[in-house]
Amino acid sequence: MTTDPVTNTAVTKSTVTNSAVAKTPLRLATIDLTAISHNVRTVARLMGDSEVMAVVKANGYGHGAVEVARAALEGGATWLGVADVDEALELRASGITAPILAWLHATEPDFTEAVRQSIDLGISSSTQLDAVARAAGGLRMPGGTSTERGGEALAPAPARVHLKIDTGLGRNGAESSQWAGLFERAAELQSEGLLTVVGMFSHLSNANDEEDLAQLAMLESAVEQARGSGLAPTIIHLASTAGALRLPETRLSLVRLGIGMYGLSPFDDVDSAALGLRPAMRLEGRVIAVKRVEADSGVSYGYTYRTAGASTLALVALGYADGIPRLGSNRAPVWINGQTYTVSGRIAMDQFVVDVHDSVVEVGDSVVLFGDPATGVPAAEDWAQSAETINYEIVTRVGGRIERRYRR
Repeated sequence: MTTDPVTNTAVTKSTVTNSAVAKTPLRLATIDLTAISHNVRTVARLMGDSEVMAVVKANGYGHGAVEVARAALEGGATWLGVADVDEALELRASGITAPILAWLHATEPDFTEAVRQSIDLGISSSTQLDAVARAAGGLRMPGGTSTERGGEALAPAPARVHLKIDTGLGRNGAESSQWAGLFERAAELQSEGLLTVVGMFSHLSNANDEEDLAQLAMLESAVEQARGSGLAPTIIHLASTAGALRLPETRLSLVRLGIGMYGLSPFDDVDSAALGLRPAMRLEGRVIAVKRVEADSGVSYGYTYRTAGASTLALVALGYADGIPRLGSNRAPVWINGQTYTVSGRIAMDQFVVDVHDSVVEVGDSVVLFGDPATGVPAAEDWAQSAETINYEIVTRVGGRIERRYRR
């Protein structure tokens, strides 16, 4: 008899190999939407008056953007954040009407549909501002309006802009030498009714408290200069999960909740349970073949693993094509029938092998790579450590041929 890691209920071997197999695909990521809502609610309670933006870029960190977005809004988030406009349009197409911010753009962007769909735009340069103005102006021309009332065509509202400031991360955003020109151009276009600067933001390095507080001071200086140029941004944001939890000063009017919403900790020294968060994703595969081999049998490419004695090998249909890190070879943990084993030999494109020694394992048995460690299975952090990376990457890289199922 074994224990199911999701329900904590006892199941017999026949249940695992017959009923469960009939219902469970070869590759499965189960997403607990109740955990998503719980995590948002947990962090939001700590944020005081600051609003919470749920960041669902990169397909919701691999969890599914639309489903996660809805669960996050149910949990108290008032904003959604994505990397690019296409991600935002996917949310709008699903019927989500909440405010959405997109902040990474093509070199020659066409913002027409973003403006039409009332998507807030993170803007880093005067060139991007002009592209926003062109889109807004085009929608005001004959045939370009998208709203009617009583037969009368109405011009769309001005485009909504958040100016992105580089406060030291060295990535996107206007440098201090560009602030004056950026603010002046934004004020001109705002006076023409083409756009409204509703926000300003930056991104912390999370290097240390001293560096992050210096970034906060730089953003505050930029906001003051922008207001001196005639702008009146009211939505000021800087902190993601790590900054919001460790540096209350950085919460400002809105925090961007990313990894914490998925129940994973952004810190090396504090786990998710200590933060009151519940991991939302459980990734599992199936044993598709079992064989008994002799001692000193080589396993997988290069024979980087050899059996110490006569042993049972279980083959699992997951590989680096599914986002399973090859660096986890001979290092990463998996859970089978209530016991934890280590991946044996090199992880291949579509499969990997587990030496279960003398344990009884059958074709069809569930193999859990990671999930909520409170249920006894490995954590995403365990795989991150084995692959010398971070938990963000482990969940985000989960591939497209892995079926995602949602539960509450």
